[in-house]
Amino acid sequence: MQHWNEVRTAATVARLGTVSAAADALNVHRATVTRHIDTLEGALGGKLFQRNRRGFLPTDLGRRLLQIAEACEEQFDQLFLHAKSQAEVIEGDLVITSIAQMAEHLFPVLAEFGRRHPSVKTRFLASQDLAKLEYGEAHIALRVGAKPQDPDNVVRSAGTMHIGLYAHRSYAAEHGVPRGEADLAGHRFIGSDAANPRAPFLKWMAQHIAPRDVVLISNDIPSHTSAVLAGVGIGFLPEYHVADHPELVEMLPPRAEWAVTLWLVTHVDLNRTPKVRAFLDLMGDPAAGWRFG
Repeated sequence: MQHWNEVRTAATVARLGTVSAAADALNVHRATVTRHIDTLEGALGGKLFQRNRRGFLPTDLGRRLLQIAEACEEQFDQLFLHAKSQAEVIEGDLVITSIAQMAEHLFPVLAEFGRRHPSVKTRFLASQDLAKLEYGEAHIALRVGAKPQDPDNVVRSAGTMHIGLYAHRSYAAEHGVPRGEADLAGHRFIGSDAANPRAPFLKWMAQHIAPRDVVLISNDIPSHTSAVLAGVGIGFLPEYHVADHPELVEMLPPRAEWAVTLWLVTHVDLNRTPKVRAFLDLMGDPAAGWRFG
């Protein structure tokens, strides 16, 4: 607002009656008070005060300025009270983005979040692309792989997914179980055609498995599970799938180099907002059902 400092100074003089009292109240020099009044009178083209030995007596224009200033101050006070109350309210939209295969793990958390905060509408965006958090494409991103390094983002660990090589028991009965890494040659594998895969286990496969042994290629990682369960060949699967599918046979146990680290990422400007904070806190609550602590 143009000349707001001058308006506030003049209103204080009109309220207290002297330059000295206004200077003390505003914690400025008396010369600053006088300069503000002169500047404002010049901008308005009229006198705000009649000066006399007892102090500054507001003119009609000065009394009108005081009324407007007090109304503005009241409006600002209401604005700050509203902002403070809004800081405690959890409502509106919450946009979360992740790769599609994390949906089954996030949805229990989203269900619990909805029970606790029914005024929030959650949108889940499944994509292999990285959402631009700085442009507001999402409030929270669940990312996998190397720790995100953007200095404008706040990053916290969401756990580790341990990955092993598995096959259906029908495949194991027909082709056998390898005794170790040196025994993998000649087996049938399910892989990806990504030119530069982010997943560490896919990078390992590109370096250690001959292309002729990769009999099925899919860029949709969740479909690898379906292919393994169908007996197509050996594939990388998260360790937790073993409990859900007793028909799976371990070909090679999980390795640290295959593990996938999960990260919760928010933009620094959104990290402390109530709904984002509430969701991030919920991710650490065992009641939320998140499986990668």
